[in-house]
Amino acid sequence: MKKLEKTLLLFILVLFVQSSALVQAVANGSEVVGRWDLTIVIEGDDLDGLGLFRHGLMGADGFPGWLEVESSGLSTLVGRYVGYEGSARPISEVHYSAETKKYHFTIPPQWMDIEDLYFEFSLENNKLNGTMMLDGHKLDWTGVRAPNLTRENPPVWGSPKNLLDKNLSRWIIPAKNKFRMVDGILVNSESGGNLITNEKFEDFKLSVEFRYPEGSNSGIYLRGRYEVQILDTPENELNTNSIGGVYGFIEPAVYAAKKAGEWETFEITLVGRNVTIVHNGIEVISNRTIPGITGGSLDSNEAAPGPIMIQGDHGPVEFRKFVVTPAVN
Repeated sequence: MKKLEKTLLLFILVLFVQSSALVQAVANGSEVVGRWDLTIVIEGDDLDGLGLFRHGLMGADGFPGWLEVESSGLSTLVGRYVGYEGSARPISEVHYSAETKKYHFTIPPQWMDIEDLYFEFSLENNKLNGTMMLDGHKLDWTGVRAPNLTRENPPVWGSPKNLLDKNLSRWIIPAKNKFRMVDGILVNSESGGNLITNEKFEDFKLSVEFRYPEGSNSGIYLRGRYEVQILDTPENELNTNSIGGVYGFIEPAVYAAKKAGEWETFEITLVGRNVTIVHNGIEVISNRTIPGITGGSLDSNEAAPGPIMIQGDHGPVEFRKFVVTPAVN
């Protein structure tokens, strides 16, 4: 009996030691696990050689970004990154040094012909401070934890607002504007600037009717941060970049698009960071959580209200209805 008790005690001790080791392995550097809203700063560094300012990918002071870090297995950190262009991209491993208490990772560029992007950062007072090597240019950046945007109560909807009038009075007209009103229809015939509402919104419903020519690409940014894709998408290529999806994050459940050149509808409801999208009468996204900002966002301040932006720097698109119903509570 005593021999059995000793065996059981030894077995429990081994389990305790193993469990402690596993907890330590997972915990090593895991304080950074979570979602982060980034601000990448440009100070005295000429990046126009990359054409970023010309293409509107960066403002004078920098650009927003987003980072997600997750634990994978016993001791590995992985993640996703969103920057000034493109969609959310996977990070194969976020490396951590217990000696320096610093993290680093490298990811390839997506659409631009530049070197791999290198990030190094540390966690201080629950904020990230880091640097980014962008094709030989060193940029500083900071990160704060992304808000969960949970709503305590369901929204109370106010009165609908028609955002289309002959003078585009509800919009900030960009310097390279190609949008114009033609017989009551908002037309963007070629690549130009992005059209941004002069009013900012928290939660809202958006009802639009739109069409696009064959091969075109546009989008609607909710709060200026989350792009709902408008893209001439083949039916057999349904993914997170397809029409009706949230660019790089959420794939439509079904293909609901019409042929290019035909009028289509979106009914979009955004509450917190949860979105529902009805495309041509079919619910293609049902109350799904948007993890973070998408490429081309105006800023990364997810806790604040934001405008609605129509992407005008890609391809032609037309709207004959654009009505927003904001929440009033």
